[in-house]
Amino acid sequence: MAQIIDGKQISLKLKADIKKKVEEMSTQPGLAVVLVGDDPASKIYVNSKERACEKAGFYSKKVLLDKNISQDKLIEQIKDLNQDPKIHGILVQMPLPDHLDEGLVIENINPNKDVDVFHPYNIGQLFLRKNLPPLNHLLAPCTPKGIMRLLQSIGIELEGKKAVVVGRSNLVGKPIATMLTAANATATICHSRTKNLAGETSQADILIAAVGLPEFIGQEMVKPGSVVIDVGINRTDDGLVGDVDFEAVKSVAGHITPVPGGVGPMTIACLLENTFILAGSSLETDK
Repeated sequence: MAQIIDGKQISLKLKADIKKKVEEMSTQPGLAVVLVGDDPASKIYVNSKERACEKAGFYSKKVLLDKNISQDKLIEQIKDLNQDPKIHGILVQMPLPDHLDEGLVIENINPNKDVDVFHPYNIGQLFLRKNLPPLNHLLAPCTPKGIMRLLQSIGIELEGKKAVVVGRSNLVGKPIATMLTAANATATICHSRTKNLAGETSQADILIAAVGLPEFIGQEMVKPGSVVIDVGINRTDDGLVGDVDFEAVKSVAGHITPVPGGVGPMTIACLLENTFILAGSSLETDK
């Protein structure tokens, strides 16, 4: 029976550590979250980030914009935040309305305030790394960074391990494969066109499911004793489920994350950590 990796508890410890460090800083870390439109799920995410900021002692600014805002007006708002000395991290909640160019919006965020680490410059810096620095100094996309912290929490030695990532998104799949490779694991990215997917996943010491299909990863796709990280959040008639068939897979895996309570809490905790790092970088620059 697999050991459950409790992302909620691990995230609470990380948040507590950040709060303690913030109390010792002369400058308050500031995070701005930009929400365009009134998508219910996005509102929930934004409010949870705002609460997390308050609890950690951060300054937070929520910018609510009409769903019909023009591209130029949105970029103006972002440029204003780029110039705001109280703001160290800028997050534009995705997805944006269809008439807005997400790539162009991200490119207009100052890379030094790109808390999501989506800007091409910052992604390029991540991909160029030969080795992975300590996570408390690393700027990386929040969900992949949360995954690395979950792996760190169980004390697994990544060097030489075979890691398989199911999903090739720019948000999770590609960055986490890059980070695992920089930590000297051998990472393989699989996707919907992969032949003999079960043959690939069943060899993985570390299996990361980020495919967006409910309970897609079954028992037969998992190597006995492996670490299974479930990134998926799928709303079904039975409630939230992940991309992994949790009940079936937990009898095979050595470690497994639940949904909810696994990767999700770590994403917000790492958002705070990235903001803290950016604020610290700002302080060092000011000296």
